[in-house]
Amino acid sequence: MSTPTATAPPPGDTDDRVVAKGRMGLLFARPEIGALIGALAVAALFLAVAPSFRSLGNTGTILYAAASIGIMAVGVSLLMVGGEFDLSTGVAATASGICAALTAWNFGLNVWIGVIAALVFSLAVGAFNGWMLMRTGLPSFLVTLGTFFVLQGANLAVTRLVGGTVSTPTISDMAGYESARSVFAWSVQIGPVDIKSLVVYWLIMVVVAALVLQKTSVGNWIFAAGGDSDAARAVGVPVKAVKIGLFMTVGFCAWMLGMHLLFSYNVMQSGEGVGNEFIYIIAAVVGGCLLTGGYGSVVGAALGALIFGMTRLGINYAGWNVDWFYTFLGVMLLLATLVNLYVKKKADSR
Repeated sequence: MSTPTATAPPPGDTDDRVVAKGRMGLLFARPEIGALIGALAVAALFLAVAPSFRSLGNTGTILYAAASIGIMAVGVSLLMVGGEFDLSTGVAATASGICAALTAWNFGLNVWIGVIAALVFSLAVGAFNGWMLMRTGLPSFLVTLGTFFVLQGANLAVTRLVGGTVSTPTISDMAGYESARSVFAWSVQIGPVDIKSLVVYWLIMVVVAALVLQKTSVGNWIFAAGGDSDAARAVGVPVKAVKIGLFMTVGFCAWMLGMHLLFSYNVMQSGEGVGNEFIYIIAAVVGGCLLTGGYGSVVGAALGALIFGMTRLGINYAGWNVDWFYTFLGVMLLLATLVNLYVKKKADSR
């Protein structure tokens, strides 16, 4: 009785699912690879044409410009991976700072009471956006656009009603101000580089959010909810809680930025933040987040924010006309969208 022997499949019939992928193939399937290439290209450009860009002392300024966008891009990128948008992020940060300042000043309270009230307010705004989205089934674009207008009007109206002007009263002489400032607006000098607190908090939030997204079951839920909510719900993913939590995460990021701005400048201007929501979304898209959800990277969004910071200051350092800045952002958004689609196809082919 003969023993059957296994025969090798004919050439060309090997299942491509078991073909080992090279390291370069795996690298270029990462969502943040486009942003990394873009960041290196932008850095090389301004290093070549702008002598001030090469100054080590300006590194802290560039990082701060990136952090002012990147800290919100953390929450926005997570939300976009979860399949949703938030168009109220720009005015939400301003509203948080106004809430802290006016609560403390109007009632004569310790500044820390205002800070806590602002945190509750920011989380409540995020929870409302998520609840309204899940309750009504409306697109997050419409829900958060409504919140944008509500907050924009309230920022101006409440500030004028309480303080009589379009800016909040200064709170620098109130109890608790110095201790709060030492938490939210400190800086440290490392050689010629001045590192502000916002940069450190931004980097910490990027690391934490990236670990949550890539290494935990919550991260899997976010990807699943963004990819196909119905399918995710069918396999037990708490889609409602995930999406409300993502909006509240955006609210927390808005609170962090609002507190930093308040304690850096002592006052908040009620008209600040309008239009910034688009820059946060651009940073996330440049970083690999698809508008359709279910795909993206927090690290990529951080690189997108870094590109923003380098470009904004690099144009000034190079002596170019700053009027072209938003034109550059538009071109960068279009190119990033095309690159992200290509990278997504490469990732799917794995």
